[in-house]
Parts: sequence; C-alpha cells; structure tokens
Amino acid sequence: MRKYMLFFSLMIPMFFWAQYLLPNEETIFSFETKNGKIMSLVKDKKNEYIQYRFGNKNHVEMEFPAARTKESWKQFTYSSYHRGGGKQNAGMDLNYLSFTNNGYKYLLFRSHYAEDESLSTGVTVTDSKGKETDIAGIYKTIKGCMCNLEETEVNKEDFGS
Repeated sequence: MRKYMLFFSLMIPMFFWAQYLLPNEETIFSFETKNGKIMSLVKDKKNEYIQYRFGNKNHVEMEFPAARTKESWKQFTYSSYHRGGGKQNAGMDLNYLSFTNNGYKYLLFRSHYAEDESLSTGVTVTDSKGKETDIAGIYKTIKGCMCNLEETEVNKEDFGS
C-alpha cells in the first residue's frame, strides 16, 4: 500500500505540470521567472491554436486566449530585429511577442546584446494608464525560441513600428 501512495504522491506534481503542456501541444517558448512562476507559450502540434500560459507549477493562473481556436494566432503580434557582427558592430538579437487581454498589454521579450554580452527575458505588463510592471525571467531556463513564430500565422510587425 505504501508503494502505491508514494507512486501517486510523485505523480501529482506531474499532473499539475501537464496543465502547461497538453498531449497535443508543443512548447514554442518558455521560461521560469525570478519569483517562481512559469511563462509558457504553446501551440497545437497541427497549428490549430496558440496559447500563452502563466502561473506556478501547481496552477495555471492565466491562459490567453481562453478559446483554443484557429483565430488565436491573429491575437498575437511578433516582431524581431537581428544585427550580426559581434561587439565591433554592436550586434544584437531582439524578439518580442505582444497581445492585449482585459485592457492590459503583455509583451514577452528575449534579448541579447553583443557589446556587453547581456541577456534578458521576461514579460512587461502595461495597464490602460501606461503603468508598466516588469516580470523578470531567468535566461538560463529558456526553452524554445520565439524566432519559430516567423513561419506561423501570428501577425508580424516591423521592428520599432
């Protein structure tokens, strides 16, 4: 009996983690935040939908959009900028994904600047009055790449527009 109790107690965290990735999904981009949360951008393996998820390991606190439909792709906007050349050319790699939910604008970002080798990732949330809240991510926990959005149905925007 104890063996079964131990087995089920070990399975409970796996069940909760599964909320972040359903069997028909794959991760596009994810990271852990400095305050112990998880940001995960997932898509259906057949490209039926895309969805943003945020919360802790035991509970998804926010999913956007709520409906998992083909129209979800058009609710996100992707932009990027890449400049090679290393330190001499102030090389950089910038990736952004934005969406609006209930009057708040969310901006997911990942950046690398060659001049000082700085790396950053996170989410910036802006309310209707323009107040920004930055949620810092832990760069070494990144899985996937927003760059994979280049070949999807998300809206594309020229960098800086």
